[in-house]
Amino acid sequence: MPEEEVLAAFSRRVGLPFAEEALQAAGGTAWAHPALNGRDRSIAIITALAAQGVAEDRLGTHLQLARRHGLDEETLTALMTLLAGYIGYPKASLAMESVHGSFTSAGQDDTAHQ
Repeated sequence: MPEEEVLAAFSRRVGLPFAEEALQAAGGTAWAHPALNGRDRSIAIITALAAQGVAEDRLGTHLQLARRHGLDEETLTALMTLLAGYIGYPKASLAMESVHGSFTSAGQDDTAHQ
């Protein structure tokens, strides 16, 4: 999802006041800090979400962004494998299901458009 659409999409789920506060708390100006590139931010956010047990569409949104930042299935699988020892296999496997699903559905979408 393009960055300019994030607030509106999140607002539809939780309402505007909560969405604005949550997005500010989730990064605000730090989101665009030049010391981190998009790939770095994607890895950090996916790691944090996986550590909290967040998966499915909420993690999926960040997985789509990670793909745009050049993280492929091999890289994300390696990340989940590494994280398993630190966050535990139950949380890492839940996140890995989202990783696997995001690439499986992307492959199905690619096939449908051929």
